[in-house]
Amino acid sequence: MSVAILGKGKKVALKRRHARIRKRISGTPERPRLVVTRSNRHMVAQVVDDTKGITLVSASTLQADFAGFEGTKTEAAKKVGELIAEKAKAAGITAVVFDRGGNKVHRSRRSRC
Repeated sequence: MSVAILGKGKKVALKRRHARIRKRISGTPERPRLVVTRSNRHMVAQVVDDTKGITLVSASTLQADFAGFEGTKTEAAKKVGELIAEKAKAAGITAVVFDRGGNKVHRSRRSRC
């Protein structure tokens, strides 16, 4: 499958990288895909089974667990990582495939991984 994403700029480059990565990465029931999405303020992590097309577990800075959270984005990323790990273990998931979504892996993301 060939995806042609044309243009210049950061967002177009991000979409191009994401399409290139998704050609090779797919989640299975034995090893689902860990998707990390971020914005300037929030971070969302989901464990997805691509064969069924369902989200198995998710964690986010938008959840009620973060209602009174005060800290840096890196600390929030660590907490999201701990939450997704707890939920995945409770669901019986021990291994995942990491989908960085075209983003570079940097401090806040690395601390969560």
